[in-house]
Amino acid sequence: MAVADVFDIEKKKVAEVELNDAVFGAEINEATIYEVVKMQLASRRSGTSATKARGEVSGGGKKPWRQKGTGRARAGTSRSPIWRGGGIVFGPQPRDYSYSVPKKVRKNAMISALSLKVKEQKMTILRDFPMEKISTKAFQKVVDLFGLKKALFVIDGDNVVLMKSSRNIKNVKMIRSEGINVYDVLKHDHLVLLEPSVKKIEGALLA
Repeated sequence: MAVADVFDIEKKKVAEVELNDAVFGAEINEATIYEVVKMQLASRRSGTSATKARGEVSGGGKKPWRQKGTGRARAGTSRSPIWRGGGIVFGPQPRDYSYSVPKKVRKNAMISALSLKVKEQKMTILRDFPMEKISTKAFQKVVDLFGLKKALFVIDGDNVVLMKSSRNIKNVKMIRSEGINVYDVLKHDHLVLLEPSVKKIEGALLA
């Protein structure tokens, strides 16, 4: 098993932790990463684009002119698709773009994403992140100390103080270990794990 350094928020090494190679040192499978990221982005699409058919456009109840004798083509409504302001033929309707991939593929993609961060040396493990009160300034100080430009923080449980301290910092996102996903891991340049979340992630991916 690989060994990673564990730091405190003052960037001092305080311990070492063993990383399971099956999660943090696996072979990187780019194909599964692509499939899962594509699935996540598709699931985020709103799919709310819509147009009105001729029966949904308001107005047009009166026949524009009489059937015969005018020399013009007969017309029953001014909301016909061939008229300006009329309905749309075969226009887009609200739809759900989401789909799913097998659980095994999702796990493999997550393992590949984590292994990639370790390989690129862009993963940091913190012993904890003690904060007594909400302070964006104090949180930013730690971010600057570690030189993090775009970072994803993964914590092991609910921590309102940390969540609120980080939410106004640009390019910093904080999630619980249960919510870690491939898209967020790859979107952020650096991955920061609190030490307890390491075992939780390993347990979930190896279950």
